[in-house]
Amino acid sequence: MSEHERIDVHTHLVPPFWGEALAQHGGDPSGWTVPQWTPDDHLKFMDANGIATSVLSLTAPSVAGWEGTARREMARRVNDYTGGLVRERPDRFGNFATLPLPDVDGAVAEADYAFDQLRVDGVVLLSNYDGVYLGDDRYAPLWEALERHRAVVFIHPAHPLLPVLPEVPGPMVDYPFDTTRNAVHMVVHGITERYPNVRIILSHAGGFVPYAALRFCQIQTALNPAGPTEDELLARFRSFYWDTALSSGEYAFGALTRFADPAKILYGSDFPYAPLPVATRFTEILDTQSGLTAEQSRAIDSANARALFPRLG
Repeated sequence: MSEHERIDVHTHLVPPFWGEALAQHGGDPSGWTVPQWTPDDHLKFMDANGIATSVLSLTAPSVAGWEGTARREMARRVNDYTGGLVRERPDRFGNFATLPLPDVDGAVAEADYAFDQLRVDGVVLLSNYDGVYLGDDRYAPLWEALERHRAVVFIHPAHPLLPVLPEVPGPMVDYPFDTTRNAVHMVVHGITERYPNVRIILSHAGGFVPYAALRFCQIQTALNPAGPTEDELLARFRSFYWDTALSSGEYAFGALTRFADPAKILYGSDFPYAPLPVATRFTEILDTQSGLTAEQSRAIDSANARALFPRLG
């Protein structure tokens, strides 16, 4: 791998004003500690791991803990801050805009601003907001706006409405579960069919989706014989994009590379929420222990992302 070839679609920023205010707005219910972060530290991580561009996103719990106008204002502040980083270094940073959900009207307005004014690369949504998953009809106006913008939507898991296991923080096990739960909810509710111009990225290799997709499709077909067939449901699942964050290695890739469209697997690091040694180690495992050919590695590292993001191509 030569220097600066990868495009990282799953990597986060921690705006200082957001990090400082989070504890007064519900904190992070997953039990994870907000990491220290600066743009310079991020660039150093990128240089050490051969990353050309990081598409930055605000992770869970996003701005859901703010209320009313304050939530919209914080989302705008985060987006303008990230937009400033992109303007300073358009070669190194991208922007998945934050939307003030569960405020659907505010989210539609912010999506329009983000695409029309900031020219963002996409938006980041959480898998659930107050236990309401993204296939719910109340989000239809937002999906319609994202369809209009032909948006890339990066879906990051949120904490499900379950107690955190003692000494097992949510990102360790609950996040892959919630990604899976939301993906099934969207497929069953036809989101990928109704909004075909929206490209959806699932975090962490889709959680358990590649491993259990056949189970989901068989059971759903039995529950609703008049609905989509098993093959139609499988095609909906295969329409997703998948990032590799914390998910490389022969075990995860044994399922992912057999199930996913090879043109839809994208590199992700999860830095800085994945601590530096962990993010670096999973990249090493991707390169050496995932059973990839040189062509597959090039596609995952950058070629697939360049096709998805015209600005980066």
